[in-house]
Amino acid sequence: MMFNRLVIFAILAVCLFAIVIVMGGCGNGTEEGGGTIVKPPLEKTPEGMVLIPAGSFEMGSEDAAAEADEQPVHTVHLDAFFMDEHEVTNAEYKEFLLENPSWQKSRIDKRFHDGGYLHHHDHHFPDSGYLHHWDGNTYPFGKAECPVTYVSWYAAMAYAEWAGKRLPTEAEWEYAARGGLAGKKYPLGNTILYRYVRGSRPQVNANDHIGDTTPVGQYVDNGYGLYDMAGNVWEWCLDADDRDFYAVSDDSRNPIAGGKTIQWLRENFTTIPSGNFTTIPTGPYPGGPYRVLRGGSWRNDARDLRVANRGRVRPTYTNVDIGFRCVKDVTP
Repeated sequence: MMFNRLVIFAILAVCLFAIVIVMGGCGNGTEEGGGTIVKPPLEKTPEGMVLIPAGSFEMGSEDAAAEADEQPVHTVHLDAFFMDEHEVTNAEYKEFLLENPSWQKSRIDKRFHDGGYLHHHDHHFPDSGYLHHWDGNTYPFGKAECPVTYVSWYAAMAYAEWAGKRLPTEAEWEYAARGGLAGKKYPLGNTILYRYVRGSRPQVNANDHIGDTTPVGQYVDNGYGLYDMAGNVWEWCLDADDRDFYAVSDDSRNPIAGGKTIQWLRENFTTIPSGNFTTIPTGPYPGGPYRVLRGGSWRNDARDLRVANRGRVRPTYTNVDIGFRCVKDVTP
């Protein structure tokens, strides 16, 4: 009897020792220089955002609807990042305004908007102006969950910094919009519906079918869980517009056009030339580098809703169909 107990204790001791060895070798760390380096756990996805995994994709388009600036199609490699599930809403933007009075409609520096709301009866400034349809700090009734519009690139940048985020690069935006699909025209495939067709529900708010913005998250999300990556509102990107950038960015990692780093832009965005005019222009909009817009809006048809389509306007420009969403870097 005593012998059996000794055998059992010996077996238990051996098993316990084996468990300790296994746990020590299969933990979260790796052996380096005789010590264990513990790897931190993956960063928790912030509320209201989704994780866009690291990966590579073919950026641009060669289909019949493609514009010249969507070519050549080229390979881009991206690190993982978080992206807002939906576009920034009026209610969210109001929180920013209340904490940052210098960006309120009545106080914003004239360098950071097109001044359209001061001239909205003038044909030189049609349907534009920072927070054009707001009454002071109050957004239109019933529009709390609709995307904020009439915001300039500068204002979008300021909001993103306040939120601890940033605007997406053009490459990040297109990669996320594709939702894991390769070579497709739209976020959900090669077709897109903005009307009821044979019992099928609309997939996007587009082609002036509704006639205004709609609450975020109302339509189907793409493969990454992102809403309204086509239609509703155009979305600001971080990049300067560069029609030739694709030709020099093949096989690049985390590309951004304009010759500045992401960090530099975050710290110095208010110094970017605006192209604002001091007199009523008589010709093309003058001055400063344009910034990129993506996604199309509630006013655009299917051609503008393609994931590869590129838009561009001055960073001061505001309109009824221009908004934004934010991204956040994943901490290594």
